Amino acid sequence: MKHAFSKLLLAIIIISFLAPACKPKGVESAVSGDAAQKTYVAPGKYDEFYDFVSGGFSGQMSVYGIPSGRLFRVIPVFSVDPEKGYGYSEETKAMLNTSHGFVPWDDLHHIALSETDGVQDGRWVFGNGNNTPRIARVDLKTFRTAEIIEIPNSAGNHSSPFITENSEYVVAGTRFSIPMDNSNDDVPINTYKQNFRGTVSFIAVDKNTGGMKINFQILLPGVNFDLARAGKGKSHGWMFFSCYNSERANTLLEVNASQKDKDFILCVNWKKAEEYLAAGKGQKQSVKYAHNLYDEKKHMASSTIENEVTVLDPKDCPDMVYFMPCPKSPHGCDTDPTGEYIVGSGKLAAVIPVFSFTKIQQAIASKNFDGDYEGIPVLKYDAVLHGEVQKPGLGPLHTEFDANGNAYTSFFVSSEVVKWNIKDLKVLDRVPTYYSVGHLSVPGGPTKKPWGKYLIAYNKITKDRYLPTGPELAQSAQLYDISGDKMKLILDFPTIGEPHYAEAIPADLIMKNSQKIYKIEENANPYATIGDKNARVERKGNEVHVYMTAIRSHFTPDNIEGVKMGDVVYFHVTNLEQDWDVPHGFAVKGANNAELLIMPGETQTLSWKPEKPGVYPMYCTDFCSALHQEMQGYIRVSAAGSNVPITFSTGKTNPEPAPAPSK
Repeated sequence: MKHAFSKLLLAIIIISFLAPACKPKGVESAVSGDAAQKTYVAPGKYDEFYDFVSGGFSGQMSVYGIPSGRLFRVIPVFSVDPEKGYGYSEETKAMLNTSHGFVPWDDLHHIALSETDGVQDGRWVFGNGNNTPRIARVDLKTFRTAEIIEIPNSAGNHSSPFITENSEYVVAGTRFSIPMDNSNDDVPINTYKQNFRGTVSFIAVDKNTGGMKINFQILLPGVNFDLARAGKGKSHGWMFFSCYNSERANTLLEVNASQKDKDFILCVNWKKAEEYLAAGKGQKQSVKYAHNLYDEKKHMASSTIENEVTVLDPKDCPDMVYFMPCPKSPHGCDTDPTGEYIVGSGKLAAVIPVFSFTKIQQAIASKNFDGDYEGIPVLKYDAVLHGEVQKPGLGPLHTEFDANGNAYTSFFVSSEVVKWNIKDLKVLDRVPTYYSVGHLSVPGGPTKKPWGKYLIAYNKITKDRYLPTGPELAQSAQLYDISGDKMKLILDFPTIGEPHYAEAIPADLIMKNSQKIYKIEENANPYATIGDKNARVERKGNEVHVYMTAIRSHFTPDNIEGVKMGDVVYFHVTNLEQDWDVPHGFAVKGANNAELLIMPGETQTLSWKPEKPGVYPMYCTDFCSALHQEMQGYIRVSAAGSNVPITFSTGKTNPEPAPAPSK
C-alpha cells in the first residue's frame, strides 16, 4: 500500500513539474478582446483598488494598483531596505530586534487587512514573518511598519496573520511543531511524538491604536498548521486552521506525512477560550520574545523583551477545540461571506470538501465524534459535511469568494482557477493560469462584503510570459474580470519576491486618511533640529553628533571639521519641508550601511565611523529640486591625536587663517 501511494505521489510531482513547461493551446484566445480597455488607467487617474501583496522571501510587502497592475510602493517590514534606510537608520534598527538579536530578513507569506463588522476598514495591514516567528502591523496612514511582535513557542509562523471580523485578534499557528520554549528542547528528533508540540497564538489588537499583545496561546498536538480563516456572521467567535502531518512524521514528509486519507481542520472556539482565560485556566510560561514599536511622534522605534505568555491546554479546557477530518494535506481553509460554509483544500485530494457551521454545532451538541486525536474530539466527517465539489481539478490550494454565492479555487497542478457555486457545489467555469497558481485574491474576498469585479492569481512559475532575465524570472500575477458569468483574463503583471497571499481593498477607503507630511511642530524626536538656527555639532567623548537640517537645496551645516579617527559620527537630519512628496536623502562617502530617506517634517539618524583621515563629501540622495546636485557638503576627518577643533558652518566661504609656523 505504501509502495503504491509512493508511486501515485511521484506521478503527481512529475505532473506538477512538467505541466508548466508545456504552453497550453489557445493562450491568445484566453485573453479577452477588450482587455486593454478594462485595465487602462489614464494619466492623472487613479486605480480602483490597492492590492497589498506579500513579498515572500524578500521579507517585504508590495503595493499595486488594480486594474493597472502598477507597482506603487515596496513597504519594508522584516528586511533591511537601503532605499529607505529601514533597518539602517538608528531610528529603525529596533524594528528588527528579536530574542535572537538583530535579524535583518524574513519570509513574508500572508497579508490581512483590518476589519470592522467583517468588512475591510483601511486602517492597518498585517503581515507574517515565517522564519523568525513574527507578526507586523503596517499603518495605512503612512504605509510604514508601525509594530512587530515576535511569537514564542513557535517555529515557521506560516498560518498567520489571519484576522477576526472586528480585528479582535490576529492569529498565528506554528508550521513546525517543536519542543516548547520553557521545556528542555535538547531532545532527540526521533522523540517527536513524545516531545514536540504545536501552538496557535491569539494576538489581541487594540481597536483604537492597533497595538498588539499576545493574549493567549493554545497548546496542541505536534501537527503542522498551514492556513487559517476566522468565522464570521453566525460563526463569529470561531477560528478554523488547516493542519497536516497528523502522522506526526519528522522525516521525508512528502511520503510519511501523506499516509492517511484525511488530515484535519482545527476548530477553535475563541470565545470559550476567553472564558477559560478569565477563569484562570491559563498557565503562565517563562519565555522570551521581542515587541517593537515605532513612535510616529518621535520618528523612532523602541524594542522591549517580554518574558511571559499564557498558555491554555485543551485537557483543562473542554469544548474549546475540535478536529474536523479533511482530505489529506490541506492547504486552504476558507470561510464564505455568510460564515456558514468552511472550504478545505486537500492538496492531494480529488474533491473539495465544504463543511457546514450549523452541522458542526449540531455534531458538537450531540457529541457526534469519531474518537479523539491526542485527547481532542474528532467530529465525524459526514456529520459536518455540506458536500463535496466533484472533479474540480488537480491540486486545490486556496478559495476566495464573490458577493453572488460563488467560490473561486486555485489548482496548482492543473494550473487553473475554477469557479463553483457554494450551495449546489456545481462547477460553473474554469480558466487557465500561467503557471502553477498558488493563492488568489478577490477584493474583499475573505470578508462579509466581497467587492468582486476582479480576481488576481499569483503564480509560482512564469516560463514564457515575460522577457527572459537569466535563470530566474519575475513571479507572475494575472488579473481576471469576474463581473460576468465567465472569467476573462485581462492582464499579466510581474511581482517582487515570491508572492503568496494578497488582499485588495477599494482605494477610497485608504486615500481619504493618507498622511501627507509630518508636522514640524509635532516632531518629538530628541535629536530633531527645528530650524536652521538650531543646527549644531557637539562632541560627547568619542561621539560627534551633527544636528542638521535639510531644505531645498542645502544642508545646515554643510561644512564640518574637527572629527577625529576613532570617532563615531551621528548625523541627525531633520527635513524642514512641509510640502507633500518632498523627501530628502542623506549619504556620506564611505558609509558602510545605507542612506537615509527623510520625509517632510521627519528626523532620521545615520551613524558613520570613518576609516581614515581625509575630507568626505556628503549629499542629498533623493531628487528634490532643480538644484538637487548642489545639495552637498563636506566633513573633514583628522588623525586621532589632532587638535583640530569642532567647527561647522553653512555659506562661509572665506578661508580660515593659516596656522602659525611651528618654531
